[in-house]
Amino acid sequence: MTPYLAEEFTPDEEDVLRRYFTNLDEPVFALVNLPEVVKGALFARYSRTRLSLRRLFLEEFVGELDVSGDESIDATVGLRRAEELYDRIFFEYGDDSVAQLGGVHLACEQSSNLLTKILERGRLMSYLEQSTRYIAYDDRPGGRFRYYRDPDVLSSPLGARYIADLDRLFEVYAELVPVMVAHFREGNPKQPGDSDFVYRQATNAKAFDSVRGILPAASLSNLGIYGTGQAYEALLVRMRAHPLPEARSYAELMLRELRKVIPSFLRRVDLPDRGEATGRFAADSRDRLEELAEEFFPDGEPIHPAPTVDLTDFDPDAEVKLVAAALYSSSHHPDREIEARVRRMTVEERVRVLAALTGDRDNRRQRPGRALERATYRFDILSDYGAFRDLQRHRLMTIEWQRLTPLHGFSRPPDLDEAGVAGRFDEAMDRSAALHDVLADPFPEQASYAVSLAYRIRYLMEMNAREAMHVIELRTTPQGHPAYREVCQQMHHLIADVAGHRAIAEMIRFADHSDEPELERIEAERRVEERRRARGDATVG
Repeated sequence: MTPYLAEEFTPDEEDVLRRYFTNLDEPVFALVNLPEVVKGALFARYSRTRLSLRRLFLEEFVGELDVSGDESIDATVGLRRAEELYDRIFFEYGDDSVAQLGGVHLACEQSSNLLTKILERGRLMSYLEQSTRYIAYDDRPGGRFRYYRDPDVLSSPLGARYIADLDRLFEVYAELVPVMVAHFREGNPKQPGDSDFVYRQATNAKAFDSVRGILPAASLSNLGIYGTGQAYEALLVRMRAHPLPEARSYAELMLRELRKVIPSFLRRVDLPDRGEATGRFAADSRDRLEELAEEFFPDGEPIHPAPTVDLTDFDPDAEVKLVAAALYSSSHHPDREIEARVRRMTVEERVRVLAALTGDRDNRRQRPGRALERATYRFDILSDYGAFRDLQRHRLMTIEWQRLTPLHGFSRPPDLDEAGVAGRFDEAMDRSAALHDVLADPFPEQASYAVSLAYRIRYLMEMNAREAMHVIELRTTPQGHPAYREVCQQMHHLIADVAGHRAIAEMIRFADHSDEPELERIEAERRVEERRRARGDATVG
């Protein structure tokens, strides 16, 4: 006996609905084969009608459905009506939530590593980025190494040097990849149970990791994005006002393509009094702060040493407040009263509450609820840019970063010393720094293209304890890159030892503090192959 009332439709109505809805009689269903703008307009109208969504579709949208041709091909359903409805609701009522209801998958190819960080800044989007761990950057598509060629730099007197120096960085990278593959294979012989594919994947990944620091930030990457119309609007407004020329030009490419899919959702992006005014506001604020930073922290002032990871702010009462937050939704009392009661508890009583909150976690994907968000931590980090690239993609935290320069030195993996190629790596770093320095005055934004990924960058990561649990447990797994493993292992220690939040640190029970394995990816590759075998798939060679 179901509590839900199944709708009734005529046979003709059912024939139409089956093309666009995943079921006709359940209260939960998905919309398929409809343009994103139609989905958004349907839901926008949905909030202002007593009709069910399927009935609304039949009565107000289906009249503009093109049913001619192959039914397996997406039809255009009420596009004009949807945009008219969107315009009326959005501009008359200011309902920004309408633009949250239509999404687009967008491929962003040939983006520099500086641009990928700009593209990935938004919280409410999903990203998948090409990895330097699995792809060698030693090829020359079209006869050119894969790095961004800024038009302004190339048309300047420094253009020839830019090309020559970045070509040389890529050449050194390409020369060292086979050297490091041979080094790791010599030190880690293939095990009897491992296939050639698993062994090759693991040793290649280790080699690529060891030399990725040579690659400059100009290196190109392919990025896949899924986001809502509202998220794309915010991203494009931000990009169109960004100081990096590549970001501004790339925004226009994105806007042109997105307007083929969700034109109504992006109507405000380039309106003088809307998107452009918002962009100018952000740019003016940035310029004012940069001027003040130069006044208060002039160039040439010494930069005092700081730890790799520094916990600069936390709440000493966080664990007490966490216990109160855990009890809140199960109580009927005010927040202040609950916290006062918790402060009168014994340590054993508080531990019982935290144990109930944590439960019996079997793996890192089983995380406690939002009560854990009551505690927050602010970490000041100085790591190589390669590690920053991986950590920056965690979207639920607040993250800010400084300009990428050679100022803080670079990190050299010990494996390069063992393989006898440290000198060649250091020469590449010197070349990178020298190119940055000659670009810095005429091209202050583009100068960062020259900086190799091994150079350190300073950034802030502020997160609640629930996000810290996710980040630390994910990024300390043995298959992770050593650079970000070290950062997140230190975060875990700081929560326990500096903040004194040992109960919270113990909740992060899947943090891995084991030594770096010889081949980080070998166990993961073995598991993947086991799954392939279980499905009966042939190993890809």
